[in-house]
Amino acid sequence: MTDPSSLPFALPDITEEEVEAVVKVLRSRWLTTGKEATLFETEFAEQLGMAHGVALNSCTAALHLGLEALGVGPADVVFVPTYTFAASGEVVRYLGAVPCLVDVDPVTLNISVEDLRSKVAQVAQAHRTGNGGPPKAIIPVHIAGVPCEMNEIWQIARDYDLAIVEDAAHAFPASYADHPVGWCPSDVCGVSCFSFYATKTITTGEGGILATNDAATADRVRLMSLHGLSKQAWNRYAGGTWRYDIQAPGFKYNMTDMAAALGRVQLRRSSQMTRRRVEIAEAYSTAFSKFPNVVEVPTVPEGRESSWHLYILRLAGTSVDKRDMVIDLLKSMGVGVSMHFIPLHQHTYYRKSFGLRDEDFPNASTQAARALSLPIWSAMSDDDVRRVIQDTTRVLENL
Repeated sequence: MTDPSSLPFALPDITEEEVEAVVKVLRSRWLTTGKEATLFETEFAEQLGMAHGVALNSCTAALHLGLEALGVGPADVVFVPTYTFAASGEVVRYLGAVPCLVDVDPVTLNISVEDLRSKVAQVAQAHRTGNGGPPKAIIPVHIAGVPCEMNEIWQIARDYDLAIVEDAAHAFPASYADHPVGWCPSDVCGVSCFSFYATKTITTGEGGILATNDAATADRVRLMSLHGLSKQAWNRYAGGTWRYDIQAPGFKYNMTDMAAALGRVQLRRSSQMTRRRVEIAEAYSTAFSKFPNVVEVPTVPEGRESSWHLYILRLAGTSVDKRDMVIDLLKSMGVGVSMHFIPLHQHTYYRKSFGLRDEDFPNASTQAARALSLPIWSAMSDDDVRRVIQDTTRVLENL
């Protein structure tokens, strides 16, 4: 059991096997990108049923390089759900492109297919009349690990010739229509981007992977992930040539072998760790469903399986003050809680840059005001879970 005085919001699930894998890399003296990173890429892509994986130092890097590899540039319009973390929007601005924020589904908190289709049509029409850049890409975000309605999103991409860059930071190993999240049909141009941050189902500390079926896209991402160096010089200290050539102004986004070694063990344990998250989510939902007039428990639509990266509980009503009071009470009781997410349109940069208002995104604005996230991580003990239930129940009984 964790420290009885304080239960963290999230902790990584690390065993001696992970420790030994990292120590082995340390003893090898080859610490940066090498064979462990290459093996991790291959193993992860195979688990998704995708042809290529590129290991990177974050999911943000994967999103950035995915957009770049698919040709997104200045004035292009990229559709992003407003209910997401900073990275999903900022990578669009890195490339000088324009984020078009989209409202969300009030049940899943994922991008609203209806609002997406409407805004894509509006942008396409405006571009045809010379008013604004062309629609270029969609960034679906699988909030909390619940998969988006990908069949509909793929069809919108086909209809308007859009690329898809999936923000699957929360969604390993989730599934949609019998396919792992990150899988993509052959007639849709796209990549999927995963996070291995310390709170995710599997972790490399910091890190991410971009997966794709297109070899040219994978090659471009790999090139741009390490200063744009030619393939022969990419690993020039491990048998590559010292005669390096800069083929494009790239970035420093590669993953180390230490991180990859940790990730490979975590990948082998991912099914077990996900099963534990499912058990915790089911225990929470059973307990909190007893308060239907006070809270709304998360649901997973039929045909989808969540990774349960987050457990988002929503209070009845739309009072930010009430939600904040519950968070403060639980924290005072030593239970780590958080809030996912403050929508992008409510942040200063997006409000001032694009003139956005809460009423432009009624679902996201309403749902964010009532949401809080409870601890859910695979190394939680049964006592930890009972404590969260007991303390949260005490708070809910008095609302």
